Amino acid sequence: MFEQLTQLVQQYGGDAVVNNTAVPNEHNEAVIGETSNSIFAGLQKIASEGGAEQLAGLFNGTSSIDSSNPVVQQLTQQLSGNLGQKFGLSSEASSGVAASMIPQILGSLINKAKDPNDSSFNISDIISSISGNSGQASSIMDTISKYGTQFGLDQNADGKLDVADVMVVAKTKGGIAGFIGKIFGSK
Repeated sequence: MFEQLTQLVQQYGGDAVVNNTAVPNEHNEAVIGETSNSIFAGLQKIASEGGAEQLAGLFNGTSSIDSSNPVVQQLTQQLSGNLGQKFGLSSEASSGVAASMIPQILGSLINKAKDPNDSSFNISDIISSISGNSGQASSIMDTISKYGTQFGLDQNADGKLDVADVMVVAKTKGGIAGFIGKIFGSK
């Protein structure tokens, strides 16, 4: 997962890092590397400190992926501090880089993980990676499943969320688009 995360950081690092005059060019690659490390370590820290509900909210889409989200806030603060400490960036520059990149990267990561046509990320693999394959992974996945069933995502009424639910949605009239329309009340 770390390699895929690094690719996302490189994808979004253009404006925030490479084209940013506050980040010296000789540090561009290292800043991008530090961003990947900080995001991964930050997610691991949240998981290890019992942040299952926060992570579940992020991964199942019940939490916004912006500066109001506690996960985004924690990762942004951690990255900002690391960039200032390791590369001598000003507080303003390091905060700007972090605030620009963290929501974009997390948003893309989650969208890719939820996209059945994109196999580059899988939610269960992400959870396993950040939780170190411990009991925290099942706790986070249980929380996602719990809230997902409350929102009507358990399409085959088997009490869990899995690929079978996606298949039921894909085969029904209107498919996934029809299902999403029902969730948001369109007719």
